[in-house]
Amino acid sequence: MLEKSLTKGSLDGTPAPALRGLVLGYRAFRFGERIPRRWLVAPDGVVKVILGFGGPLRLTDAVVEEPAVCATSIVSGIGATATVGEPLGPVCGVTLMLTPVAAYRLLGVPKQGPDGRNVDLVDLFGPQVERLIGKLMEFTDWGARFALLDKVLAGRLLVGPASAPEVIQAWRKLQRTAGRTPVRQLATEVGWSRRQLERRFLEQVGLPPKSLAQVLRLQEALRQRAGGLAWAEAAAVAGYHDQSHFARSFKAMVGCTPSSFFETHQAGIGRDGPLELLPQKETSKAAPRRDSAGVAFVQDPSGGRGDAMKRQTTGSFPRSSLSMRSRLNPAGPTSRTT
Repeated sequence: MLEKSLTKGSLDGTPAPALRGLVLGYRAFRFGERIPRRWLVAPDGVVKVILGFGGPLRLTDAVVEEPAVCATSIVSGIGATATVGEPLGPVCGVTLMLTPVAAYRLLGVPKQGPDGRNVDLVDLFGPQVERLIGKLMEFTDWGARFALLDKVLAGRLLVGPASAPEVIQAWRKLQRTAGRTPVRQLATEVGWSRRQLERRFLEQVGLPPKSLAQVLRLQEALRQRAGGLAWAEAAAVAGYHDQSHFARSFKAMVGCTPSSFFETHQAGIGRDGPLELLPQKETSKAAPRRDSAGVAFVQDPSGGRGDAMKRQTTGSFPRSSLSMRSRLNPAGPTSRTT
């Protein structure tokens, strides 16, 4: 039986302290028939593991021609191009948002299928996945489900293969600089040749460092635009030569213009889907209260909870990374519905 507290929309949870920095968070989701039919999600450098309890999703690359993956539970690895997600009827489940480092330890490799980066999770792990989903469905409370995921992930992270320290160092440098560090400099800093760094990055992260840098710069430009900068200024801050350079790169990676993507997203369409990147900062004036499982609730003026839980209504990005939303609402510029 599914819980009664999440009838529609999504609910985000934070992992246990021991997992932070590796596991970025959890997103519970549940949508019925009347939902946006397709989500376009810009590349973001995050690996998403979807554990589905209901109907299947279809994932395809928005730019590169490759076979679609239709499954209830899916690993969506990081890529240099956007992903289109389409629910095939009512869907529900939980998405685990992982860093590439965590994905390598949990999955053994940065999972890439023979025809693309999206892979049916059951094909990879078989009965293990089905047993985990069965245990999750035994609970009717998402706090308990998040706690179970904490326990399972902590155990797997202890025994999984570790990324090379040089790969982790280079990956962290790209994260800190939002992709604005040349690959040659990264290689010099870690003491490897450029070719060696590229090869190990592809093996353990899923993309070469140059491609990941492009993804991080794109996300930085979107953040800057959402913060109020004009496109030209946002592109410059993110490290693009000029606005036209950014527009060409964006079209090549996402398949549409930055303006059409951003405007649709700002309209609040399709923000809380299972592929949506978890937000990174609290922008609401009211600080969220968290329960014992790390689920945050925005307190309404009456001080109530239950029916008094209010969705966050900030129009800027990023918003709280932990919030209960009873329906789709404005969020951040990482996906739009097509």
